[in-house]
Amino acid sequence: SLLVNAAGHSRKEKVTLPSCLHRRTNSIPNKKTEDPVAGKVNTSSLATRQQQLSSFHLIPPRVIFGVLKEGCAYAATVILKNVGVNFSRFRVKQPPPRTGLRVMYTPGPVAAGLQVELEIKIFAMVNGEDAGGLEEVSHNIEILTETETLLLPVKANIL
Repeated sequence: SLLVNAAGHSRKEKVTLPSCLHRRTNSIPNKKTEDPVAGKVNTSSLATRQQQLSSFHLIPPRVIFGVLKEGCAYAATVILKNVGVNFSRFRVKQPPPRTGLRVMYTPGPVAAGLQVELEIKIFAMVNGEDAGGLEEVSHNIEILTETETLLLPVKANIL
């Protein structure tokens, strides 16, 4: 119980939740109901849990390329980790071609506790007529999971 400590005495200070249990601001929950064919864990210790049993974390939560040279290609790796107790599937909505971004990954289910790598590639190109300045590329890559849509912010400045 949150009201008493391990010795059975009432707590004097409030119990703080770990950061992994806080609601993330860069995700949108899906309205999906329970999937009857998804793999489920039916143990008594999980029977009373109120939180989602499947979720993903992005490491790092954002990608900032910095200043890029026009005409060159760059890449960064992001880890998508399944922190839930069930296996889960995901897919990535590819950014529009005008951004120069592309996400390379291996589709398929991710078991609980495992992770997959997402390779974010960018081809630095200036779209406007004003080629003398600095153009900023900013896009949120959408990662659609079974329970939520994760947003991965990507930023770059093209010289």
